[in-house]
Amino acid sequence: MEFTTTCAAETQNLARRLGELASPRTLILLYGDLGAGKTSFVQGLAQGLDVAANVNSPTFTIIREYRGRLPLSHFDLYRLDDPDEVWELGLEEYVAAAGVVAIEWPQIAEELLPPERLGIHIQHLGEDRRRLRLEPRGDRHRKLAEELMSDVNLGS
Repeated sequence: MEFTTTCAAETQNLARRLGELASPRTLILLYGDLGAGKTSFVQGLAQGLDVAANVNSPTFTIIREYRGRLPLSHFDLYRLDDPDEVWELGLEEYVAAAGVVAIEWPQIAEELLPPERLGIHIQHLGEDRRRLRLEPRGDRHRKLAEELMSDVNLGS
């Protein structure tokens, strides 16, 4: 499942719609190079979850939590070197809670996370264009991705 967006607003609108469709225990893993648009995607996701606060990258704090229709826990694991550090953060508790978890740079934690998840690979295509490839795992996240794909294709 793939989308191509032509500007930051389109990317955020796609993410906003994902936030609107999200249910408790939605786990989103965000992949992409530096500057690909992972944090911008989470900003749109937060809008769809009715988060009123400004969403910023948690690069130095590792995690930021936001209140909305569902709680949003935003992780950035870029600076972590050891999978043990991931567990010290209590990541498993966030994933098991009744909110939405978005993880930038999840590679270090992949083996530790539950198999039910939605991977989103963001590729910068030049200027403001992005390719987003969705890789859902598990029935719930597959249905979520299919509903998002259907909504976007219908112009919702």
